[in-house]
Amino acid sequence: MKYQNIREEELKNRVVQDYFGLYDCAKIIGNVDFCVSMHQEVEDLSEHESLLWAEAKTGNADIYKSIVQLILTIGKARTFDRYLPPAFLGAFDGEKIAFIPYNDIQEVFYINDFNWNVTPSDHSSKEFKLIHQKAKATIERKALAFDFINDDKELKEFIEQNFIIGKFGLTKTKIDKNNFIIIYNKWLQTVKPTIAVNWEIAKKSGLIDGDFYLADLLSIDNITLKDKLFVLLKKNKYELDRKINEYGLFISSAASFTDKQVAHTQFWNRYERPPKEAYWDYIVERRDLLVPQDVRERKGSFFTPQIWVELSQKYLTDVLGADWQDEYYIWDCAAGTGNLLAGLTNKYYIYASTLDKQDIEVMHDRIENGANLLQDHIFQFDFLNDEFIPKSKGGKMPDSLYSIIKDPEKRKKLVVYINPPYAEAGSTRQRAGTGTNKSKISTETKVYQRYKKILGKASNELFAQFLIRIYKEISDCKVGNFSTLKPLQSANFALFREIFLFKLEKVFVVPADSFDNVKGQFPIGFFIWDGTKLEEFEKIKADVFDTDGKKIGTKLICSLKNLTTLSAFGKDLTNGDTQYIGHFAARGNDFQNQNAVFIDNIKDERKGGGVHILISEKNLREVMVSFAVRHCIAATWLNDRDQFLYPNKKWEKDTEFQNDCFAFTLFHGQNRITSEDSTNHWIPFSEQEVDAKERFESNFISNFIKGKLKPNGNGTLLEAKKLRTTPLEFSEEAKAVFEAGLELWKYYHKVPKCNVNASLYDIRAYFQGRNAKGRMNSKSSDETYTNLINELRNKLKQLADKIEPKVYKYEFLKQ
Repeated sequence: MKYQNIREEELKNRVVQDYFGLYDCAKIIGNVDFCVSMHQEVEDLSEHESLLWAEAKTGNADIYKSIVQLILTIGKARTFDRYLPPAFLGAFDGEKIAFIPYNDIQEVFYINDFNWNVTPSDHSSKEFKLIHQKAKATIERKALAFDFINDDKELKEFIEQNFIIGKFGLTKTKIDKNNFIIIYNKWLQTVKPTIAVNWEIAKKSGLIDGDFYLADLLSIDNITLKDKLFVLLKKNKYELDRKINEYGLFISSAASFTDKQVAHTQFWNRYERPPKEAYWDYIVERRDLLVPQDVRERKGSFFTPQIWVELSQKYLTDVLGADWQDEYYIWDCAAGTGNLLAGLTNKYYIYASTLDKQDIEVMHDRIENGANLLQDHIFQFDFLNDEFIPKSKGGKMPDSLYSIIKDPEKRKKLVVYINPPYAEAGSTRQRAGTGTNKSKISTETKVYQRYKKILGKASNELFAQFLIRIYKEISDCKVGNFSTLKPLQSANFALFREIFLFKLEKVFVVPADSFDNVKGQFPIGFFIWDGTKLEEFEKIKADVFDTDGKKIGTKLICSLKNLTTLSAFGKDLTNGDTQYIGHFAARGNDFQNQNAVFIDNIKDERKGGGVHILISEKNLREVMVSFAVRHCIAATWLNDRDQFLYPNKKWEKDTEFQNDCFAFTLFHGQNRITSEDSTNHWIPFSEQEVDAKERFESNFISNFIKGKLKPNGNGTLLEAKKLRTTPLEFSEEAKAVFEAGLELWKYYHKVPKCNVNASLYDIRAYFQGRNAKGRMNSKSSDETYTNLINELRNKLKQLADKIEPKVYKYEFLKQ
């Protein structure tokens, strides 16, 4: 509720301030609570033109009863005889406001034999109940209600458009291709709950709320205009699932409203239906945007942007030849509403199948409006569950397509052209322990059961299931598909790459967020495979395009064949006779997991996903290098899936590189060592350098840097002859980092009662503080600290730039 715990006069003042500030709200018209008009120079108040007379109530009131009370107030005083009636009557409380055009309610004031001399606020009187009964239907049908919080913008637009002197009729919000999704989201909150449908059961059968919204949107007088839609609005009910029964009669299912269509009517009072006809095809084609996220992931209802549709068809032309559309059959077996097929010219060679009957209806409607497809080549088919059986034998597949699939020579002229679903059994949130496992999405299909043993972990990916069925059951064909780069790079797809041997001819990659409703910064590729040529994928150079379709370069993409990932780099150097100083964690070997690469101080090795290495003097060099190479390069959409690899031997002789990594890791924000967990062995300076108030618990790192570690001291059990006795030599860039860090430490140690054993993480927490959820704030109010930490980060960035070329030189990454 926007206006809580305030008195009525204050409520009216706040509503004026927030919504009617441009209008005159000071006039007193009879006994009406609240009046709105334009500022007018009128001496006779009876000639004053009003825009709104309203009843005000604090708290959360019954808006209908408030309007009835206003009607009784006006009728009792016959205010309309002494003053010009307003454009609207209304009522508001702390939560909402409602308007009703005066012309739609005025006949109530002329009821014969009615006793208006009652107390309007007495809701129990028979007169109140009579007016409530007579006016209720009109109020439900004509009122326009707005929630002050949820409909703030729309309310202000309504007032701006309709509160005009002399204006006749309502100005409703127009709907176009830019706002139909915003209005859909409001429809979900207002109208959907009043439709008599069990949505959980409906979703399992493929019925979505978006189909009901389309039926509403594309209608006049509550009659849907496009009869090919799966759901049609028929005045006061929805009609769906129309078919002919065994007697040759048309039958259908129906869904009514639980509130006599009140919410539906009031909602659509705000909007002008239907949109301009020029937008109809676009809105229907974008049905994918009305599909819930979990259903979209399972069924692949992701709309392929036209820019990538056109580019993919250009690449197919480059590979297959200029006349490929007249020489090859094309089957989109995950077609959705068929937008991937836009631009193809030979409808006699095109087939489209999809899981949902609703999408079939949409494609049939598009054909009637000029789409270049054949009705009989569009069919409902679950590619991951249905068998290849022709219609003539009781199956779902057109006989002509079946004959192509079963003919080895014709198969060579078939292009399976798809943007399949990307859903998998586990998400990043699930792997991190903050989400739920989605295993049933991909593990309940027949294709999964059929091929899971040969696919391994890749079988959890729906698009991998599409590809393996194509490979096994439609051999020799060509494939043009959109997907992530996992088939080429992911360790989970190692078995897939050994089995799926179609030759990869060409690839381009684009940002994933250029696709609607795809979240995350990672690449999506378009792949062209040739089933007549068999070879295991090892590497390819892909063309790279930005969001606007501009080519920005190329990228070498390599498989992991004969390569070892960086995973356990340094882990084998530890043993039981070592005292540990910290813990290194790395979940995954690619940039998408960069935020899960960190150092902290624990005593025991942690369980869970990824690599966990306990740090000691023995493996400190390797850990610092592993951390630095994973963090010195920023994660981008393009490198998101790049794999970190075990390096060549050259890095071992480059002590400057090693020491640069050492300095980088010490001062990086993902170094989460804290003295609150256990002894902080990671202070890079001595007590004298920072002017400490007390001796540190450990000088391990500063002694390590200076070559002053002692046997059996400072947490090591190494023999004296194995200890380095010369200090580390740092580059100028690394020295600059230490200098910036020292200034920060010295500033902190001036704080009264500071923690002398504080780590960088502790210092940041002190100055930045934490929010209510316990997370460290991103900024500090201490200007000196802010300048010092920014300087440290700038020097760290310069050091990162110096390290980056050697990451590729020593083959931690392939360039």
